[in-house]
Amino acid sequence: MIIPCSKDQLPLYTAYYLDEPLEINGDLTKPAWQKAQRSARFRDLVSGERTVHDTRVALLWNDDYLYVAYYIEEPFVEASLLEQDSLIYQDNDVELFIAGPDAYYELEINAHGTIYEVFFIWEEAYERAGYSQMPEFALAREGVREFDGVGFKHPRGKRIGFWNWDFPGLKKAVFVDGSLNDNADRDRGWTVELALPWSGMQALASGRSLPPAEGDIWRMDFSRFNQYKEAASAKDSGGWALSPHYVWDSHVPECFAKVQFSRESVFER
Repeated sequence: MIIPCSKDQLPLYTAYYLDEPLEINGDLTKPAWQKAQRSARFRDLVSGERTVHDTRVALLWNDDYLYVAYYIEEPFVEASLLEQDSLIYQDNDVELFIAGPDAYYELEINAHGTIYEVFFIWEEAYERAGYSQMPEFALAREGVREFDGVGFKHPRGKRIGFWNWDFPGLKKAVFVDGSLNDNADRDRGWTVELALPWSGMQALASGRSLPPAEGDIWRMDFSRFNQYKEAASAKDSGGWALSPHYVWDSHVPECFAKVQFSRESVFER
């Protein structure tokens, strides 16, 4: 199988355990996030080169939730889309993908906090992995269609996309450090805080422990897409990621970062 990224260069992030629930309000000055390990700076999705603005992610978890935080440097914070499942990638956004062996989930969010969600199942696994027996993945439902990637012809073939699928129990919040849609001043950026219940990941687990066991590794992609590009001679594709894919396509799970779960308390590391 020919994949555009090297498995030897995939980032490995350790997510530490949190003994208490988090209030999801977009405020990343909370003690738990202050202690959480921030990722390396996102790089260009296609070239792998340094980007003009800083973007990082941090993760925490407990037995109920996976928590994800994005730190987005942006001098002019803008967003226009307000309706859920609008094409959020047409705004400046950040994106989260969570992969299982035979399926993956995509979430996009803009600075308004508006989201877009899709659940993708590899077509060749739809029957074999038992998805055809799950009512939520019935092919006759509205919003189901074939998907063949964006800029990369994946050797595994096509996917079935469920644009009607919503992550059960998802919590989200955004904080803008500046003024949204007002370019009369210079903003500092925006932050995103997400809480995804493990109970909503049954269709991704494929027999893996929920919540994860100590040392388990899941594959996730963390990215940012902009409606602008840095001026020449920068090689700015407009998409940035923790784990570059070296192709204009986020839908390559083999290029997703590795997230390892540790039961060591984030306050004791």
